[in-house]
Amino acid sequence: MHMTLRFSRFSWLMISSAMWLTPTLLLAQQLPSRTLPERNVPVPPTISEELAQKAVALPVRVFPLPRTAEEWKSSQKSIDADRAQTARATAQAVGATLKQRQIAGVRCFEIIPQTISPEGAQRLLVHVHGGAYVLGAGEAGTLEGILVATTCGTRVISVDYRMPPDHPFPAAVDDAVAVWKALVAQHEPSRMALFGTSTGGGLAMATVLRLKELQIPRPAALFLGTPWTDLSKTGDSYSTHAELDNVLGRYEGFLELSARLYAGATDLKHPLISPVYGDLAGFPPTILVTGTRDLFLSNTVRAHRKLRGAGVTAELHVCEAQSHADYLRSYPAPESREIFEEIDRFFDRHLQK
Repeated sequence: MHMTLRFSRFSWLMISSAMWLTPTLLLAQQLPSRTLPERNVPVPPTISEELAQKAVALPVRVFPLPRTAEEWKSSQKSIDADRAQTARATAQAVGATLKQRQIAGVRCFEIIPQTISPEGAQRLLVHVHGGAYVLGAGEAGTLEGILVATTCGTRVISVDYRMPPDHPFPAAVDDAVAVWKALVAQHEPSRMALFGTSTGGGLAMATVLRLKELQIPRPAALFLGTPWTDLSKTGDSYSTHAELDNVLGRYEGFLELSARLYAGATDLKHPLISPVYGDLAGFPPTILVTGTRDLFLSNTVRAHRKLRGAGVTAELHVCEAQSHADYLRSYPAPESREIFEEIDRFFDRHLQK
């Protein structure tokens, strides 16, 4: 028996809507999850012994949980003292020089490598440091700038932007934009790049978004190291890599407290706080780096896909077994040197000779 079904155009629209929208709505309402068994995660034999010892085999780092402004400042002072000591020791080891400067009223550090290449002499790299928007003040925020300056043979200006608890959002963005505006007035933007890791990566993106709004010349290239592109707990690896990442541990705790301290009353998904929600059209060529154990793996992947969707030239490098920014703390492990050499080659391709 043959039966013919007839539907009006309205009926088809209703059925189509139900077919496509209902699973999405159910997913949003139910938020299904999976429970995984406990398991041991060994250090893989695919990495160097140096990377294993300096990073991968270490236990999960424990951060303080400050609640008052005084507790925040005490924690900042203690943690940054150790980071500053590491930065100074690294600068001495590679022969780099740090000079404190005031640019547009913002404290900065000019990092001069021991050797400046012929191409590097014509270029300027601008660095915004990491540290969850609460750490990295003074010399404590210069380690990455020292390593990039040394690898690229180029001067670096590292921006010592203001931070909470005294200076929440948008102080960091305002400082980065002010420094960039002052520098670009004196240098050719086609020979300038902007870079940073973690918070620095997110802040670099927010800075470019703001430069677009203000119609200020943008950098010719970006390096975003495991960028904190979404300060809300949105993205797969916030769950899948919790405690697997031995640098950040998990979102709940220090990270979440830092995000809310920085954002204040502003929505965590504001594009200048979580730039993955911004319009990335017109961004410069970008190189992104993350690791297979990185809590911010999804932050980095989502930023890469958003950049690609906006028509931006973007390279994504995922490092074996590395947690958050292990290429920094494991230097000079072979894997760390390899990443900085990738950054050097990327800048060389996209900055004017």
